[in-house]
Amino acid sequence: MRIVLASAHPYLPQIVGGAQRSTHDLATDLGIRGHRVSILAGLTGAGWTGMSGRVRLKLGGGQLVRDDRLGYPVHRGWFPPGAVAELVAREAPDVALVQSGQPVPLARGFLAAGVPVVLYLRNVEAEDFGGDASELGPVHTIANSAFTADWYARNHGLAATVIHPTFRPEAYRTRTSRQVVTFINPHPLKGLHTAIGIARACPDIPFLFVDGWGLDPAEHERRDAALAGLPNVTLVPRTNDMRDVYGRTAILLVPSLWQEAFGRVAAEAQFSGIPVLASRCGGLPEAVGPGGLLVDPDAPPDVWVAALRAIWDDAARYGSLSAAAERHAARPALDRTVQMDAVAAVLEAAVAAHRRGGREQRGPGPVSDGFPTAAVPGEGAP
Repeated sequence: MRIVLASAHPYLPQIVGGAQRSTHDLATDLGIRGHRVSILAGLTGAGWTGMSGRVRLKLGGGQLVRDDRLGYPVHRGWFPPGAVAELVAREAPDVALVQSGQPVPLARGFLAAGVPVVLYLRNVEAEDFGGDASELGPVHTIANSAFTADWYARNHGLAATVIHPTFRPEAYRTRTSRQVVTFINPHPLKGLHTAIGIARACPDIPFLFVDGWGLDPAEHERRDAALAGLPNVTLVPRTNDMRDVYGRTAILLVPSLWQEAFGRVAAEAQFSGIPVLASRCGGLPEAVGPGGLLVDPDAPPDVWVAALRAIWDDAARYGSLSAAAERHAARPALDRTVQMDAVAAVLEAAVAAHRRGGREQRGPGPVSDGFPTAAVPGEGAP
């Protein structure tokens, strides 16, 4: 098949996040299977990609610029929903897998161009959805967690096949010296203030904070001022090789206030048997499973500290959780072959339904961990 993975969000290397890494893995694996994969993504003016894109757009007269540095075509534009027709003319896709970042207007554009659509739901931010899914009619849908599937079933009437984000375990699995408690993306929405409170209450435990999302100048100043008074916290820049981080990590701390749709970093850490201490919210309970502990996101600092101490100070408890984390990372729901079979089945079902002259909502069964998934028509309520 000729497949386009579409989002209005910028893409690698302009943004390096969980959704972008998962999309890259997905595009690579689909390509290995013989499919022709291309990307439709947003463009920002930042960096070399942005500057060269701006010049090429002015000179070329179209809405999209293309690069192939990632091993497949990436088409970038200022407003991807308005550039769907141009993308379709260039790539002639058989199907569009429309992801977070204005999926409704993107899907509307592909359907108008006669291209069947599969929605891949990667977050639960209503403002990111870009409209009401009911206007699309019944469409095949994938969600990255049972939590995400349930949220869209309740709020948009969508029935989704659950397929967790794809991973290349070799990119994360490493031998670890288990020296530090690691907190990735020290941003207020990710629980920065909770993490700082925990570090302040545990001066004997070394913490590694790994930079992530950008902060506005005021937030940046407040964060750096708070960390300056914590000699047991080391702040490092983000890295493209997370094995450098996980190679030092004993426990991964994820005190997010954000409704994480899945919680990719939890799965990344567990490939190396690293237990996770995380918020009991969003899709994090699915990502953590038995390989860690969960705390209510609004719990007072002493509850978080007690949970951390229960892992850090008890060697037997640590060993048990570490083994459980490694087993959880090996579950079928994170097996790339199983996942790619499921993705391909949904895409093929959408194409087949389109060729029959209609779009069906019903898809293949979910790839999950035994958590409840969204119902499909005729199978009961979600």
